[in-house]
Amino acid sequence: MSSQHLPGASGFWYGASPEASAIDVLNALRRYRTAEAAAGRRAREALGVGENGLAALRILINAEHEGRKVNAKLLAERLGITAASTSALVDRLVRSGYVEREADPDDRRGIILTATGSAMREALAIIEAMDNRTVAAASDLPAAATDVIVRFLNTMTSAVDVQDQTESHDDSQSIDSPGADARGAAMRTRDSEPADR
Repeated sequence: MSSQHLPGASGFWYGASPEASAIDVLNALRRYRTAEAAAGRRAREALGVGENGLAALRILINAEHEGRKVNAKLLAERLGITAASTSALVDRLVRSGYVEREADPDDRRGIILTATGSAMREALAIIEAMDNRTVAAASDLPAAATDVIVRFLNTMTSAVDVQDQTESHDDSQSIDSPGADARGAAMRTRDSEPADR
């Protein structure tokens, strides 16, 4: 079946059967993801941190607001990176003045991480300004629309999380198979993130 690209539905190619309205929704979602990524990039550039650095600051800020403690182990689990990479990341955030290491009052040998560094005022202003704009936009939705959107986004999340059989088969190949060394190298360097300073 030949595909067509209709005006106003930029970004997705599709056949004649899907409704244009569904494509419009997907394109709107794509534009939001692009805008969100650009906003995150601007925030990282303003703060001089990388993607994991900004994510770590968000985790620590949220934990502080909710009265929860975060240590290096928990931060590593939340970020999905190794303990060594987390240690290096925290070192950079401490040197930059965003994060402090403090003794855990409930564990004399424990160390907790807090978003109380001398430079955190700037980070809070940038992160909260970005978050407040998105919360304000979502707050304008009527309750009925909110329910529909939440269900839709949950369904979309499930749709993109599905791993097809081909990908599963490729990932299960022997380490001696062609390309395995390259995949392994990519995995080993995935969380090194030189952009964090």
